[in-house]
Amino acid sequence: MSGEGDIAGAEAMVAAVARNMSRMRRERGLSLDGLARASRVSKGMLVQIEGARTNPSIATLCRVASALGVSVAQLVDLGGDDAVRLVGPEEAARLWAGSEGGRAVLLVGSDGPDMLELWSWEMRPQERHISDPHPAGTRELLHVTAGTLLLEVEGRAHELPAGTSALLHGDRSHAYACKGPRAVHFTMAVVEPHAPRRI
Repeated sequence: MSGEGDIAGAEAMVAAVARNMSRMRRERGLSLDGLARASRVSKGMLVQIEGARTNPSIATLCRVASALGVSVAQLVDLGGDDAVRLVGPEEAARLWAGSEGGRAVLLVGSDGPDMLELWSWEMRPQERHISDPHPAGTRELLHVTAGTLLLEVEGRAHELPAGTSALLHGDRSHAYACKGPRAVHFTMAVVEPHAPRRI
């Protein structure tokens, strides 16, 4: 069950994404139609995002960020110019909610164009998340701290019990699922090297 803090945090994130996406799109001289073509996200969805009327999915945020040449962290307003960026638990962005109460939280991320993100995941029994392939060259590093993760890459399943780590090609089709009767907890780092964007 979501508490008031979760709701306020989600509302703040939706507002930040709306503000940042609109600013970045205008800075690049892009119309909504142009961003829709570049990101493969419908113009209607982009209008909803810029109007702060929807909480976009991870896949949508990744597509928009890639099209704009920025990181997801920049879209959710985790950026800063200090030599050290501290992100408290109240500032971390919850970007996925599972049907059984699981969650994926973007803890901190670098500014673009090269992207580095650190995530905390909890998936509960019966939960599964399918991820679109990320841009070419993207890699994900995972470490399971509790439970068992079922990692699927290009249709092949891998079981990762607690204490296991993995490196995967995030530019291929992949999915994560909770295996067994206990929740799985894992930390994930995502590295997406810069590639020229065609807009």
